[in-house]
Amino acid sequence: MVSDTHGNFVPALQAHSLTQPVDAVIHLGDGIEDANLLRNLMHLDVIAVSGNCDHDATVPREVLWECEGKRVLLVHGDAYGVKGGLERLKQRAVEVCAHVVLFGHSHRATCITTSGILFLNPGTLTRTSANKTFATIEISEESINARLHDIP
Repeated sequence: MVSDTHGNFVPALQAHSLTQPVDAVIHLGDGIEDANLLRNLMHLDVIAVSGNCDHDATVPREVLWECEGKRVLLVHGDAYGVKGGLERLKQRAVEVCAHVVLFGHSHRATCITTSGILFLNPGTLTRTSANKTFATIEISEESINARLHDIP
């Protein structure tokens, strides 16, 4: 899972090579063209939402995805003010009965559980970032396991 690639899709390819095999790639916005490139180059399912920098994007800003009996909310995060905290995003997660919330926008890798909901932000792969990060998540009927990774 990646977010905020901002035209820097090469580290996303590197992230994929570090975590193979995967069932799908998730892109959480601000790089929707990168998501399209990943789809074409890797021949994998790419689930994507658009971000505030994805002008004229045709993909939705929010997706509620069912996986192994779990409800996963995918958003970029800007509409919920995630740079100032997760309270508004948490309210939305409760509204839609999400077990997991995947979000971006802040460029800060985050993996926390609050009120029984996992909030996971893979960070950023933008060229100017000193710390390029991505995340993996494994969802089964029994558990949800998430992990943050650095690009070496």
